[in-house]
Amino acid sequence: MSPHSTAPRRLIVNADDFGRSESINLAVLRAHREGILTTASLMVNEPAADQAIELARAHPKLGVGLHLTLVCGAAALPPERIPHLAGARGQFSDHPAAAGCRYFFSAACKAELQAEIEAQVAKFHATGLPLDHLNGHLHLHLHPVVFGILMNNAERWGIRAMRLTRDPFFLNARLAAGQWPYRLSHATIFGLLSARARRALARKNIRHTAAVFGLLQNARVDAAYVQQLLPRLPAGDSELYSHPSLDQFKHELDALINPTIRCLPQQLGIRLIRYQDL
Repeated sequence: MSPHSTAPRRLIVNADDFGRSESINLAVLRAHREGILTTASLMVNEPAADQAIELARAHPKLGVGLHLTLVCGAAALPPERIPHLAGARGQFSDHPAAAGCRYFFSAACKAELQAEIEAQVAKFHATGLPLDHLNGHLHLHLHPVVFGILMNNAERWGIRAMRLTRDPFFLNARLAAGQWPYRLSHATIFGLLSARARRALARKNIRHTAAVFGLLQNARVDAAYVQQLLPRLPAGDSELYSHPSLDQFKHELDALINPTIRCLPQQLGIRLIRYQDL
């Protein structure tokens, strides 16, 4: 999937955490109707998931995928079915690094992960929405154990496109400043995980973009960043993801509906697409 330098530029603009709150849902809808947003990733177990599903059904041009949630969120299965993953209230750990270690070393966790992932996939398919893509909350879909489960069941679960989280560090370094330890560590970790995952995705013929932007911004996908990124977007297919909301991350919503930014893709010859268009 590495594009040639002469390849046209195509961009997926995604919103993560669809369904987590009404604030996020309304921001996703506005960014899609009034801005450059093309896809959203649904958290099927969160409080506003039903509203998100209804909004998606009413706007079929919005590509909706599954935002697989295995940390910092609610489980699909009751806690007694997954006692090594979730607490008594059915909530996953809020400590991603510790949870990731347990998922890797614990055989009990591995069996429960298979069941929980299957439940979330089934819950998404029950909505009747086409599965545009799959990714993970905090990118946990690239965790070696989780990724292995996804690959072993990709055909059965209808997974045809997935986020391969690789944010080019040196391009990001030219676009933004600060938070260097975070940016260096995440570029390294996800560069390694993506390199490992790319071969498996190719064997399964699962589509992905060559680059994913937003990881190294850490909730700072603002208008200044997007205005600098679009003219420098590499050839081929890319994804830009953000977390628009009406409250906590309103600056990310503002970037997606900014009048200048809305005009940039056409001016620059960038085609806005969904994962299903790859």
